[in-house]
Amino acid sequence: MLNRLTQALDFQATALSLRAERQRLISSNIANADTPGYVARDMDFAQALREATQGLPPPSQLAATSRGHMQLQIGARSESGLRYAAGSQTNLDNNSVDMDRERATFAENSVKYEATLRFINGSVRTMLDAMKSPSQG
Repeated sequence: MLNRLTQALDFQATALSLRAERQRLISSNIANADTPGYVARDMDFAQALREATQGLPPPSQLAATSRGHMQLQIGARSESGLRYAAGSQTNLDNNSVDMDRERATFAENSVKYEATLRFINGSVRTMLDAMKSPSQG
């Protein structure tokens, strides 16, 4: 029973971990905006999520389990999965960080991170309500 409850949240937990990793990358870009020769990096979130959940049923069908279910190690993500940003303007110091792009990406990722948290919170509340007896209100 417990397995079935946690499986429903595994997909969202993976997405949340990937969003946090992307936020770290964007923050690093912003922190290095004045570093000569720094090349901004980002990840293809959709591709990273597909790779992390490869072979799994869609989130609505997560009742089935497998031995390797959601074996994601964010810290061990290969650097080869990252993309490098081409500079939108030529800079004398060859830095490719575009602060406008980074701020917009940071804000968008923050909103999506918060939405994922809210979805997880709602799912947990729904599960807790389903487990309550009618006398508990």
